[in-house]
Amino acid sequence: MSSAYIDTYYSRTVATSETYPAATGRIQADVCVVGGGLAGLTAALKLARSGRKVVLLEGQRVAWGASGRNGGFVSAGYATGLSSIERRVGKDQAKELFRLSMEGVEIIRRNIDDLDTEDVMPVPGIAKALRYDSRGALQAGCEAQRRAFGLNLRYLPRDEVRSLFVSPKYHEAILDESAFHFHPLNYGRALAREAGRLGASIHENSPVISADLDGAQKTVRTKNAEIAAEHVVFTTGGYTGAVLPALKRAFLPIATYVLLTEDAPELVQSAIRTRAAILDDRRAGDYYRLVDDGSRILWGGRITTRTTDPRDIATLLRREMVTTYPQLAALKVEIAWSGLMAYARHLMPQIGQLRPGVWYCTAFGGHGINTTAIGGTVIAQGITGESDRYRLFAPFGLVWNGGILGRAAAQLTYWSYQATDVAKEFRSR
Repeated sequence: MSSAYIDTYYSRTVATSETYPAATGRIQADVCVVGGGLAGLTAALKLARSGRKVVLLEGQRVAWGASGRNGGFVSAGYATGLSSIERRVGKDQAKELFRLSMEGVEIIRRNIDDLDTEDVMPVPGIAKALRYDSRGALQAGCEAQRRAFGLNLRYLPRDEVRSLFVSPKYHEAILDESAFHFHPLNYGRALAREAGRLGASIHENSPVISADLDGAQKTVRTKNAEIAAEHVVFTTGGYTGAVLPALKRAFLPIATYVLLTEDAPELVQSAIRTRAAILDDRRAGDYYRLVDDGSRILWGGRITTRTTDPRDIATLLRREMVTTYPQLAALKVEIAWSGLMAYARHLMPQIGQLRPGVWYCTAFGGHGINTTAIGGTVIAQGITGESDRYRLFAPFGLVWNGGILGRAAAQLTYWSYQATDVAKEFRSR
């Protein structure tokens, strides 16, 4: 029997009900993809389009983890800023990486168009809003990015910001009109359907229990199957097991939380008067958007190294929402959920080749959807020999996560971000 998705807005509005059988028997393939999130599905689809025989193993359901329960934001960039990337790799490679992130947005847009699936429901526009006055820095940064990368950005001064987001908290914003937000679970399932149509074998409820990866021919085992393949691609995220220890040691599982409000269109419109999604620019900030034709809010925020769900997820997030929009004090929460993301210490995705024929593609926390598209694409290109662009990520490899101390340091860093954000807001009052 197939395991269920956890209860989220996305699982409640999933478009189709197809399932995929667990893997059984001895299977020969060109490529075995371990992990059925957006990165693994993107890689499987691209490899299937190139004529490779692909087997994808998912321990739960397609897009069951963070891939199918996130905020649904698709925009260029990474979890860390361009200046941090420049310090590690130099300006030229940093620009190449950023352009690759722009390509990631277009990969997803193109897949949506090609798959012709209305249930993905893309909506244009993501606004990055500030809770303090940057004194011209935000507008200057907007102009610089527009000149350097041709991004379709528009600066919003305070009056315009507060007409769209009716909150005294916001001072200014940048609207990225080439970014969009959508239904990630329906998108992931559409990728799986198309990969399957092209010949890829998709298997749910097939967790990998062991792997022999040293020879030219790799062997991956589940409870009831043995897959032999020339290439194995690990695209697991925050729920990664211990089959590939180097991968599990290289990132931290970080939890984030999301809520869905009740259906109350008039109340919702009293606060948010745009269909663009809103990304709070605080490092410890919120992200939210309207769903169901503007009648509900999907609100996400807070991160923690605690991997079990707090009992008061809804209370925690609702407090943030009402603090931002006091007029929503009567708005009830219908459901709240959480999910684990994978974060590397350098805050970049981990994309590359561990040894001949063994590939990794993970750590998408903080900017997941765009970077899953990049990762799945460049790994598939590396396997087919189409390009070696995966090497651009070599400086951001499988760095040890620090273990328990690393988790404590991540939580302390998050709290320090919160303190810095509060100080900035206070100075702008």
